[in-house]
Amino acid sequence: MENESELLTVPDGWKEPAFSKEDNPRGLLEESSFATLFPKYREAYLKECWPLVQKALNEHHINATLDLIEGSMTVCTTKKTFDPYIIIRARDLIKLLARSVSFEQAVRILQDDVACDIIKIGSLVRNKERFVKRRQRLIGPKGSTLKALELLTNCYIMVQGNTVSVIGPFSGLKEVRKVVLDTMKNIHPIYNIKTLMIKRELAKDSELRSQSWERFLPQFKHKNVNKRKEPKKKTVKKEYTPFPPPQPESQIDKELASGEYFLKASQKKRQKMEAIKAKQAEALSKRQDERNKAFIPPKEKPVVKPREASTENKIDVAAIKEKVKKAKNKKLGALSAEEVKLKMEADEKKKKKKK
Repeated sequence: MENESELLTVPDGWKEPAFSKEDNPRGLLEESSFATLFPKYREAYLKECWPLVQKALNEHHINATLDLIEGSMTVCTTKKTFDPYIIIRARDLIKLLARSVSFEQAVRILQDDVACDIIKIGSLVRNKERFVKRRQRLIGPKGSTLKALELLTNCYIMVQGNTVSVIGPFSGLKEVRKVVLDTMKNIHPIYNIKTLMIKRELAKDSELRSQSWERFLPQFKHKNVNKRKEPKKKTVKKEYTPFPPPQPESQIDKELASGEYFLKASQKKRQKMEAIKAKQAEALSKRQDERNKAFIPPKEKPVVKPREASTENKIDVAAIKEKVKKAKNKKLGALSAEEVKLKMEADEKKKKKKK
């Protein structure tokens, strides 16, 4: 009896046999076709590479037409087409070309062991600025995050506008879709990349293939930490009382309490005038203080006495003058007093000899 784990695993180096004409000698009964639109900026590139697209599809007996007026690409089967699934691969090829994938990468979809996935991310985030930020997080600085993801999943990834185009093996497509959707849900791609790196190392061990990897994989918990735990304004609830609040005092009640109610009209008038005069006097004094501020002299800084020169650092002026004189004499070529006398004597002797 064979082990169940051995039956579930695919042998290393196993490849599904290619679909040949012998498998379907009579061909297809009906003609199938697919069409897709492409944006204006892709027109120049598609026009340039379209002969190569036609050549690649003609090998599988698929006709391809490019309509530049409508801005569409169409693929359809012929009487010679024998592979029923090749039209689906041709449809994926033109879809990838419309999503800014280069022809060299898109043509790989025609191979049996290669699949593609176009992930729509435009509707996952409502805020436009937040969407752009998260999409850039997926790409990473200078495309480093995307490159790491490509190496771990063996897939080609192209982020363009509101979609992410992926080409590679089925297992890789599944991992890339998970990473892309998590990134759009505000989960940093570095966590998923770390998990993929651990899985890659675990897959190398033949004993661990049939075991659960949960104990090895890191568990990242989402922490929603509030910056301010307590509110700025705290509302304290008052104790419940069945009695209504006391009625506010009227103007007459206030006057009765202060005794103003019993004053005469002339006395009330005098009190009001005194209150107004007191307010005016207070305002006048404040205004006067503000004006006087301009005449208040500023505080002077304390005078710092110059430090006395120490005896050690005193400069000998006489010695410097003597040095300068000597230097000047040397430069100008002046003779000393003794040399001048000797020269004069020598000149006199020469004159006598001439006579």
